Amino acid sequence: MKISVKVDYACRVMAELARLHGSGELAQIEHLAKTEAVPANFLAQILGKLRTGGLITSRRGNLGGYTLARPPEDITLYDIMMAVEGECLGLSGNFAGRSGRRLKQVWDDVRTAMIEKTKEYTLDQLASKNPTEMYYI
Repeated sequence: MKISVKVDYACRVMAELARLHGSGELAQIEHLAKTEAVPANFLAQILGKLRTGGLITSRRGNLGGYTLARPPEDITLYDIMMAVEGECLGLSGNFAGRSGRRLKQVWDDVRTAMIEKTKEYTLDQLASKNPTEMYYI
């Protein structure tokens, strides 16, 4: 199982927005792209999904930029994954054969555990203000 590049980039950019949260500063796309090593053209698509998902707000213009729509402690990894991908561990839907239904139950259990675990990690835990401080998840 792989976490998509889109989700990875979204989490990194959201962590940077969390670091800026409360400063009154809006993050411009160039800053986010450079700081988190995300291609700017791809980042625009990701920011659109995060905005549509209600996780960030934006303001246009020279003094515009992006900011979190909620405090970092109120945004989970699950929220970010759902905004960007729309589901957590999507299944194929083909559960035919002798083992199909049992396998579906197992994958449903795995999905439930993944959802619960990603809801435990909030953005403030990822957004260390100290660049040398690291979190392992």
